[in-house]
Amino acid sequence: MKKTTNKYIRNAFLLALVVLTMACGNNSVESIEIGEEGEEHLEFTQAQYDQADIQIGSIKKQIIGSELSVNGVIDVPPQSNVSINMPYGGFVKYTEMLPGTQVKKGQLLVEIENPEFIQFQQEYLESMANREFLKTEFDRQEALYGENVASGKSFQQAKSVYLMNEAKLKTMEQRLKLIGFSPEKIVGGEVTSSVKIYSPVSGSVRDVYTNIGKYVSPQDAIMDITNAEDLHVELTVYESDIPKVKKGQRIRFNLTNSNGPTLDAEVFLVGSGVREDRSMTVHGHMEEKYEGLLPGMYVSANIELGSHEAWVVPDNTIVRFDGKHYVFAYGEEKEEEGTTMHEFEMLEVVKGNTEEGYTEVTFTDPSIEMSEVQLIINGAYALLGKAKNSEGGGHGH
Repeated sequence: MKKTTNKYIRNAFLLALVVLTMACGNNSVESIEIGEEGEEHLEFTQAQYDQADIQIGSIKKQIIGSELSVNGVIDVPPQSNVSINMPYGGFVKYTEMLPGTQVKKGQLLVEIENPEFIQFQQEYLESMANREFLKTEFDRQEALYGENVASGKSFQQAKSVYLMNEAKLKTMEQRLKLIGFSPEKIVGGEVTSSVKIYSPVSGSVRDVYTNIGKYVSPQDAIMDITNAEDLHVELTVYESDIPKVKKGQRIRFNLTNSNGPTLDAEVFLVGSGVREDRSMTVHGHMEEKYEGLLPGMYVSANIELGSHEAWVVPDNTIVRFDGKHYVFAYGEEKEEEGTTMHEFEMLEVVKGNTEEGYTEVTFTDPSIEMSEVQLIINGAYALLGKAKNSEGGGHGH
């Protein structure tokens, strides 16, 4: 690559690059002088080049997305959160549920006892016992009335009593079913003061609000169960960015403060109203079922807004110095007084979008041909680190 003139760093500085001796090997430490003031290239001996494990690659073109960084939580739709309660009050007779317990649909959750339950069943059985008699009397009065033997009043009275009992039976059946009893079993002789409540879904117990012996009223929740089969990400997007988000866009997310793998989702619903804090909720459907995710976990996410072709470099090739970003380029190999020397240049870049380990870059000097740059793809941080050490500590990354 032809040498690049001093257009990249206006405030010239001297770098003395110290290549440290490895734990193995006896090479002495040498300092590398940058050339005349105003030039930003470094020269390494062959030994220093090998010790730094320098690897050379190239800047490449690829499709990269523009992204919106947001935060959110793992959540489930409302129908997947189930509160267990008792339409009629009672005392907790049995439960083994604890927060976090995994349950299957139809599994016993809790048993509730109430003496009034016996009264309800008794009334139902008494009405069932009267049913046959009242139906027979109604049929008899109807036949007599049809033959003009009985008065219309007697017929109407028998009909009214029969229909009232039928209405009462239907009402009591629904009340018993609502509590959790089976009318068929009651008629078969199964009368009890307690009712068992079974899980309507498979999932995990999120919270338990009671214990054995405690009275629960109709408005009290006994426990909450979450069906985690349909997890999604619920993201917060602020007003200025809302027009950029569309259904079908890709979402890449990680658990906050986690070094785990990046997970994928897709925007399936964008909220229709802006909250008081000028934000809106965006829901993302996960492309597959991921283990270890639980409702309420915080996530950091990137919504892919679009994509374009750009020159990109691996993230680890970009270094930061004095508030600016740079990459190292390989210059040339030459012989000086019988010693092989390697030349490097420190080129200032402007960062663009980042995606999956690659960052879009442009040089501050537009005359540089991207395709001609021999990029240092391994050793950039080591180069800068030695330079900072020689400067007395310098600046952070």
